[in-house]
Amino acid sequence: MNICLKIIGLCLLVIAPLIQAERIKDLASIAGVRNNQLVGYGLVVGLNGTGDKTKFTGQSLRSMLRELGVNLAPGVDPKSKNVAAVSVHADLPPFSKPGQTIDVTVSSLGDAKSLRGGSLIMTPLKGADGQIYAMAQGNLVVGGFGAEAGDGSRITVNIPSAGRVPNGATVERTVKNSFNVSDHLILNLHQADFTTASRLTDSINHTLGKGTARSMDASSIKINAPRDPNQRVPFLSLIENLELSPGEASAKIVVNSRSGTIVIGQHVRVSPAAVTHGNLSVTISADAEVSQPNAFSDGQTVITPNFDIEVTEEDSRMFVFNPGVSLNEIVRAVNQVGAAPGDLVAILEALKQAGALRAELIVI
Repeated sequence: MNICLKIIGLCLLVIAPLIQAERIKDLASIAGVRNNQLVGYGLVVGLNGTGDKTKFTGQSLRSMLRELGVNLAPGVDPKSKNVAAVSVHADLPPFSKPGQTIDVTVSSLGDAKSLRGGSLIMTPLKGADGQIYAMAQGNLVVGGFGAEAGDGSRITVNIPSAGRVPNGATVERTVKNSFNVSDHLILNLHQADFTTASRLTDSINHTLGKGTARSMDASSIKINAPRDPNQRVPFLSLIENLELSPGEASAKIVVNSRSGTIVIGQHVRVSPAAVTHGNLSVTISADAEVSQPNAFSDGQTVITPNFDIEVTEEDSRMFVFNPGVSLNEIVRAVNQVGAAPGDLVAILEALKQAGALRAELIVI
């Protein structure tokens, strides 16, 4: 694990100087141009006896049959193991036009064991405003499966109660956005950073003229843009392909307590500090001793445990961090004393408490 930590640290040092300029389209998005979530309720039919046993599934089936002209007698519960009530949801991309198709995800709402082999019946998908934006229907692709034996034993791989319908929904309505509404556009950085926002503004102004863009805050840049869509589209195409070097991230240390993985950022620094590291181990072993009586005596064989306690203490090793010590020196010092990942976490937390660690410590 020490070798793994050393490799991670050295890789960060090697990669950092090789960072290339990034395109604006990879760093920011246009305000108002986004996906919209859609959701609907429907039925999956054609299952092989793995459907629902819930009452609301029967009610939904009765309603669907009534819409299709089939009237069931009052009090008849259309129980069918081949039908399952499902929730259908999808993301509607920006600028989607009627007639285009999108993928949908289907998830069981009841106690259906599996949706494998089922087909989704026509289901309207609504947005947050209650309007229908797409209609979904099609055969499900389910990645999981399950098998059950007569004695009650079963095996399940992945999740068979959820699946997808590729290109399963047809767009019926266009979502309006503010792309052509005003004389300006706003770029929102994926990660707010004052340095990146300043460099992005300078890059646009250097290419298109002073005053074209101005920073609003650490996340948003306002850009003057033509109103005519025929001009605005190539205008944004030019902007999103401009390259700049984003601001470097703040110093962070991320610790995964479950896997023992520790990632230390390039700009982590430590103030002057002295650290000692040592372990105390206690080992208790038990050996059984047998007491055997002499022949023809009335004695009994007795087994007596014999406990042996051994205390081992490793030599405490101390190392000193000089002012502004770098990542490479931190990794080298920790590896020299043979600290395990758990020991390193304790060292980092102690440095943080002592105010000697100039970085954000994140434990996940």
